[in-house]
Amino acid sequence: MLAHMTISNFAIVKTLQFELKPGMTTITGETGAGKSIAIDALGLCLGDRAEATMVRPNEDKAEISAAFLLANNQAARRWLEDNDLMDGEECILRRVITKEGRSRGFINGSPVPASQQKALGQLLINIHGQHAHQQLMRPEYQQHMLDQYAGHHSLLDKTRETYQRWRQAHNELKRLTQSREENEAQKQLLQYQVKELDELALGEEEFNEIEEEHKRLSNSGELAVASQTALSMLYDNDDGNALQLLQMASQQVCNLGEYDNSLNVIPQMLEEAIIQVQEASQELRSYLDNLDMDPHRLIYLEERLAKIMSMARKHYVMPNELYQKHQDLLKELDNLDCSDERLEEMTENVEALRQKCLLAAEKLSKSRQRYAKELDQKISESMHTLSMEHGEFSINIASDPERMLSPIGYDSISFLVSTNPGQPLQPLGKVASGGELSRISLAIQVITAQKVETPSLIFDEVDVGISGPTAAIVGKMLRTLGESTQVMCVTHLPQVAGCGHQQMFVAKKTSEGQTETNMRPLTEEDRIAELARLLGGSEITERTLANAKELLIAA
Repeated sequence: MLAHMTISNFAIVKTLQFELKPGMTTITGETGAGKSIAIDALGLCLGDRAEATMVRPNEDKAEISAAFLLANNQAARRWLEDNDLMDGEECILRRVITKEGRSRGFINGSPVPASQQKALGQLLINIHGQHAHQQLMRPEYQQHMLDQYAGHHSLLDKTRETYQRWRQAHNELKRLTQSREENEAQKQLLQYQVKELDELALGEEEFNEIEEEHKRLSNSGELAVASQTALSMLYDNDDGNALQLLQMASQQVCNLGEYDNSLNVIPQMLEEAIIQVQEASQELRSYLDNLDMDPHRLIYLEERLAKIMSMARKHYVMPNELYQKHQDLLKELDNLDCSDERLEEMTENVEALRQKCLLAAEKLSKSRQRYAKELDQKISESMHTLSMEHGEFSINIASDPERMLSPIGYDSISFLVSTNPGQPLQPLGKVASGGELSRISLAIQVITAQKVETPSLIFDEVDVGISGPTAAIVGKMLRTLGESTQVMCVTHLPQVAGCGHQQMFVAKKTSEGQTETNMRPLTEEDRIAELARLLGGSEITERTLANAKELLIAA
């Protein structure tokens, strides 16, 4: 419940502090005194949009804070714990607005965006504005009121979730269908490109191997001459070669170790060199014997390289990247070949998701129909109580699964009413007068408010257009509601004000060119005087005081 509010430099409020108690609190005051300012200020703590004009003239900033007790509000406690903002059994919302229009929000001292304040505010308090009877004309608001009364949030969430999944899949299917023609043209191009590469039949490492072989064949003459010359120098030249020279040197130094031990290693080193020269000569001879100088093979390799180079240029890749390009094109073509199968699978998936959405919407629709009947009876009875003895209320639910499926189901909700005997049920705005509309609106708000889980309710002049005995009934309805939840009611009717468990008075005063609004709790004696003012206007007589006292006693 809302326990305490502090308002500084907001609109015409300089400073204002007040505490609120459980039960029904009525707020009264003269016209224009600013009875709704506290509610407007509270709206900022609940995430409403802030504007620079809200700051009191000649002040740097406005600041509003509201303290809520969380003892019986498990939903708010869970939200605070989930967002790491829990701080004891009290929750303090604060909003600061600068004269430039910038604002900052806080929950339990931690800075938060307005969206978080709004999300938490919905769990702390519910505000019924003075223009609710005008909103009641709108079909979407009528649906909101029915859903709020039914409390089937899980069904709404399920319908919204399945609808979004269906729409996403449907849009993807539509995109895929629209791109089929583009895919077909792309497929034909890919088929042509793949056919060319298939005919080329390039192996993964073939280009490197061909390039290496071509280099060898095109230089085979030079390789043969150079190899033969080296072999002659090493072994074959009878007039002198490296092997003969090494053997002669080895003979010369073979016995020198007898004279100097340090020369003992040289014969061994020369022997190893002789072996190396012999092996090198054998390798060169073998190479020469096997050297391929086939001109036909060279011609083939040159033609093959030319084809590879040409195809690489055509696909804007390097020759050694052509094989991978071929594999990529094959994959791309395979994906396009699978598009028909994918299209069929997606079509089946979209229909399956649609059926799930329809099933969720059907459950939601049945829940609405069930609670609509319950609400029909309660509002009709409330209309009888509010001096509309022949009134009849009915909620019409038109369902069209084929054309009206949306995130909130496939129902169209309309409130129908008949206020006179023999009069058929017709849409609310076509039948009810201004006073009747106000009473019906109040009945709906009071009845639906009983189902709202938030522990605090505010009614901002929702009794406009109501007077006389009906006003007394309205006051009793709100007081009964206040027995189970905290109710604050801004009113101008003495019959409603007298029903409050406690009463606040709002006054406006002007001093030295400055206007200021204050709000204070009334004692029982003050309440009698205020109720007398509401009953008799500016002239308060013994009779009006007696009537005011009777109102309090009756409440």
